[in-house]
Order: sequence, then C-alpha cells, then structure tokens
Amino acid sequence: MIDVHGRVTFTLWLCGCNLKCPFCHNWRIAEKVGCSTMDEDKFLEDLRETLPLIDYLHITGGEPLLQWRELRGLLGEVKELGVKVSLNTNGTLVKPLEKLISENLIDHVATDLKSPPAHLYGLSKETSMRLWGLFLKSLDLISEHRIPLELRIPVPREFPMEEVLGYIDEALSHIHGYTDFHVILNPLIGVPVVSPRNGEWCRLHCFPEEELEVISKHLECAGVRPVLNQSLQIPKNF
Repeated sequence: MIDVHGRVTFTLWLCGCNLKCPFCHNWRIAEKVGCSTMDEDKFLEDLRETLPLIDYLHITGGEPLLQWRELRGLLGEVKELGVKVSLNTNGTLVKPLEKLISENLIDHVATDLKSPPAHLYGLSKETSMRLWGLFLKSLDLISEHRIPLELRIPVPREFPMEEVLGYIDEALSHIHGYTDFHVILNPLIGVPVVSPRNGEWCRLHCFPEEELEVISKHLECAGVRPVLNQSLQIPKNF
C-alpha cells in the first residue's frame, strides 16, 4: 500500500541495477545477491488471486529495465489479465522505457529525482551527469506520452541547497505543462532503521530536517504541492 501513492499494488522486485546509490537499502537485490530465476506461471497464478484487491502490478528493483526484453513478454501476459502496470525506474535507460511505453505496456511510472546526482548516483561525476541527461530525456518521454508520473525526491542533508534546488528545477522544467503527476518527498534514512549500501555516507547525509522544509516551500512556490512520505519519518529523539 506504499509503492504507488494512494493505490494498492502487487509488487515484484527484480535484480540488478546500473547505479550505486550509497543510501540504497535494496542494494543486495541491486547487486544480485541471493537472486534466482522467477517461476512465471506461479507469479501469474499469484497475481490472478489478488486481482480483486489491487490497482496495479508494480515492477521495481533494482532497475527493472535492465531486463526489459524478458519484462516485455511478462507484461504482455499481465495486460491480458486486465491489470494496470506501474514501473519504478531510475530513468536512465531511455530506449527500453520508450519501447515498453510504445507497446502500451506501462500505465504509470515512478522515478526518483536524485539531487545532486553526482553524489546520490554513487558513480563518477562524469558518468552521473551523463545519466542525469538521460533521466531528463525519460521525463520528456513520459510527459510526451501523458503517462501518470510519481516523481519521488530522495532528500539528503548537508548538501548545498542551491545546488539541490537547481537540479529539482531542471527536472520540473521537463514536465512543464503536464499535470498528471505528483511529487513525493522521501527523507533518506539509514542505520539503525535500514541497512544502506554505505553506512558512513548515511551517517553524514541521512535523516534530513530543515532540508525537507526548504524543498517543500520551494516546490510550493513553483506551483507544486509535494506529499511527504510519513512512513519514512522517525521521532527526533529516536
């Protein structure tokens, strides 16, 4: 009940990812630790049993589009059941996303606006900026095809707010004039609540406080009313 805002989902996690986000708490899945081949018949059987209860099949990971060819065949069978499909992607694999959208296999997209990307992607600055450019192209694609969008903003602390807000503004400019989206603020959390990929990084940059208020007010001034993910909040005296 939390993977798509305001909706109930049957959620499937797929292994592998092309990013190394230091705060990631699914990093074992992303690095293919303990992964195995899925029994598609069993999956479809389980999905059928939940049909009266769900709004979407939500595909997440990891980065599902690394397996887009296999996913394409699976989603074809899912759509035959009359199930809407939500895809959670980091937005850096534009061509696979375009392929699935063009074949009407995607009804909803959730993606993270990671700002600043050179720090949150966990890769070199050069690679991160190249992938950021691809992320912006994915926003163009989603907007062009009028796909309902859940834009999630992971909120760190101790980064220059001017830089953080600049990337947020750049991303919003790529969905300008498109109204079928909403923004979720996800404060980054770390030890002891979750086990992130990089505990030391999270000790420095997780559990934001004033950053949430600054970003929220900035978005409201831009005409966007964000939703704070309350499930990721903890008491200040935790």
